[in-house]
Amino acid sequence: MPDLAGLLADLAAESADLDARVGPLPEAHWARLTPADGWTIAHQIAHLAWTDHMATLAATDPEAFHASLATAADDPFHFVDRGTETFLGPPAELLDRWRAGRAALAEALAGAPPKAKLPWYATAMSPASMVTARIMETWAHGQDVADTLGHRRAPTDRLRHIAYLGFRTLGHSFMTHGRDVPTAPVRVELVGPSGIWEYGPDEATDRVVGPALDFCLLVTQRRHRADLALVATGPVADEWLDIAQAFAGPPGVGREPTGARS
Repeated sequence: MPDLAGLLADLAAESADLDARVGPLPEAHWARLTPADGWTIAHQIAHLAWTDHMATLAATDPEAFHASLATAADDPFHFVDRGTETFLGPPAELLDRWRAGRAALAEALAGAPPKAKLPWYATAMSPASMVTARIMETWAHGQDVADTLGHRRAPTDRLRHIAYLGFRTLGHSFMTHGRDVPTAPVRVELVGPSGIWEYGPDEATDRVVGPALDFCLLVTQRRHRADLALVATGPVADEWLDIAQAFAGPPGVGREPTGARS
């Protein structure tokens, strides 16, 4: 059984890392545009606050969460933007809301039955899977903030959660882009901060190898594959790197190549 307490500790650490970057910012800096089209630093934090709220709702009031899905169905491509905008506010207020919301989410998930299936967008997740997804979201939006501020983050072993989620969502990536899910297995071998991380059968001929950081940047669509030191062998692996998407929802737009390696 997954170590929920350990996952929650890693989520708290990832959140604290981002909090330490945005907490001291002058108010004017919250209006700086990030690499996400049209989103400021304030939008990044508001998005995390909103999705934490929705995850808490999924864990504590599934009926209310399901009711909110009707709004998503009306305009799935702008649903996230609309939700984010409802949580925008003055930086001090937004910080307080995000901090209180993530604490409430941690409490809700810690108290949920370990085998519960919590509703989410086009899927359902266990509490452990929900925490893993929140780590991924927090890290990814934290990357946008770090890029905006010119900060270079040191990779940590918390990337293991994102790498695992990226591997597990291979089929989701193909389905989201309207493509047939491949039947051929893919082997992933990544160099993490503390060693080699391996996923998939060793005998698979389709393979992805490279730095764990680069793989996480790819599956969260924070970098174009041309800017990353990932090597794909085999047609399935090669196609996957073009459409990899670890997050729920419609196909992400990704990022344009810059010609600079991360």
